[in-house]
Amino acid sequence: MFGLVNDIGIDLGTATCLVYVKGKGIVLNEPSVVALEQDTSRVVAIGEEARRMLGRTPGNILAVKPLRDGVIADFELTERMLKHFIAKVCGRSMLFHPRIAVGVPSGITSVERRAVIDACVQAGARKCYLIEEPLAAAIGAGVDFSQPSGSMVVDIGGGTTDVAVLSMGQVVVSRSARVAGNECDEAIARYMRVQFNIVIGERTAEEVKIEVGTAWPRSIRRSIEVRGRDLATGLPKTVTITSGQAHEAIRETLSTIVSVIRAVLEQTPPELAADIMDKGIVLTGGGALLHGIDQYISRETGVAVNLVEDPITCVARGTGLALETLSSMQGRVSPFWSGRSSLGDGRN
Repeated sequence: MFGLVNDIGIDLGTATCLVYVKGKGIVLNEPSVVALEQDTSRVVAIGEEARRMLGRTPGNILAVKPLRDGVIADFELTERMLKHFIAKVCGRSMLFHPRIAVGVPSGITSVERRAVIDACVQAGARKCYLIEEPLAAAIGAGVDFSQPSGSMVVDIGGGTTDVAVLSMGQVVVSRSARVAGNECDEAIARYMRVQFNIVIGERTAEEVKIEVGTAWPRSIRRSIEVRGRDLATGLPKTVTITSGQAHEAIRETLSTIVSVIRAVLEQTPPELAADIMDKGIVLTGGGALLHGIDQYISRETGVAVNLVEDPITCVARGTGLALETLSSMQGRVSPFWSGRSSLGDGRN
């Protein structure tokens, strides 16, 4: 609990929820997971405690990710999760309802956008603002895009990859694809089933990605023992997977991400494209931590890639910083006014 909190920036990610508080920085970084009893729908745990239950719960308890591909898949659970995280930051009394800015994928629909706003309002927001994730990532990474010069940001999250070209404080070209870190996890699980005939869980697949996953196999030689269930016998089985095999598993997903970047580059005006060639691509998001992904993107696009410091927190920091300078951000942040008990349609 951090006393009186008026402004909160949230990166409401498919895999992780990060909260930025004005003057405090990142104060919360927890998995976007909710565990509940199936019979009564009673919430048992939220965040890190719930993540530890993934794949390890009894039959009546279900660990659920309420967001899918960067958008809300289960409104009620998302609202409960937001309430929990906001209360953790602001205190459960919530005497002063905070203004909240939320980073959303650039390809989000109006219905999905409204769902995010509704969830924030029901969770206790005084006012809710939405900002496109590439824009928030650029602000959080300290990119100066206020001048008539092109900058490209690629934000690889858990559920979506957002790519945008920015200039004069605006998004010039953008594209969002629902392919990112989670797709890599699923690809590794499929690879293990096909190549080794074993079934592994979601958490194990993520661990394989983190430990030996690579987009540039020539620069790394690692291996990891993976435990799963043998499809033939039904018994536990241990196999060893190398970084080269992990790359083989996620190669198609990486190719899809690069195709999105190429599509945006092809739509970029020539003058801005020349600026991007000079400056390079700014790479943010949790997916940016995959070994060698900056080298891979650079090779496939012919453009230098700059991996920012602490890429995971860029969007959360950017939403908070945008909220701090709201008067100068009009036109780039979409403000939606809401009452404390019901959502209004007026704009600030």
